[in-house]
Amino acid sequence: MGLRDILTGRHEVKGPAPDRLFAIATAYVTLQSEHQIEPAGSAAIVFQALATSEFETTLRDTEEVVTATCGDSGTTVKTEDDSYGYRWMILNNAPGTPSVEDLAVGLNAVSSSIENAGHGERLLAAVFAFIDAQKRRIYFIYNYKRGFWYPFVPDPANSQQRLTERELQLKAQMADELPMEPELERWFPLWGIPI
Repeated sequence: MGLRDILTGRHEVKGPAPDRLFAIATAYVTLQSEHQIEPAGSAAIVFQALATSEFETTLRDTEEVVTATCGDSGTTVKTEDDSYGYRWMILNNAPGTPSVEDLAVGLNAVSSSIENAGHGERLLAAVFAFIDAQKRRIYFIYNYKRGFWYPFVPDPANSQQRLTERELQLKAQMADELPMEPELERWFPLWGIPI
């Protein structure tokens, strides 16, 4: 940014570091070994789809690349639109063989393809599913616009409530492993996650 940009108030906004997504590929080891939280073998990326043939072609090509890349491990790929109008690209590992690394590589391929096609601003979040010792779903959500992670724990007894105390506990436990979102009001719940 130059002096003229400072004086005129114009500046280029830097996107988050892409390597932050891959922090989950090592953090899950701590989740397993120290906190008895197991990978569920599924992850997804959510974005705002465009109703253009160019965008749909990008998504089809991306799905083919991810299928080819992750197909050796038995990971499957599918897309789904939710009731809020967002598109999810969902990756599922083969049953009984969860691989957080494969899921992170696959989601990175999706986000890179969307960014390279000039639609990076459409990316919302990547979501990785885990299961704790009480058989509750725990999600770790990566916010693409902010470049931070945060936990989301829906209450199994009430579909529109979250277990905030458990989320704060997870933040404290994983702060050394994942770059956590410092502003709690940005911990947006994603209801109806399809994984």
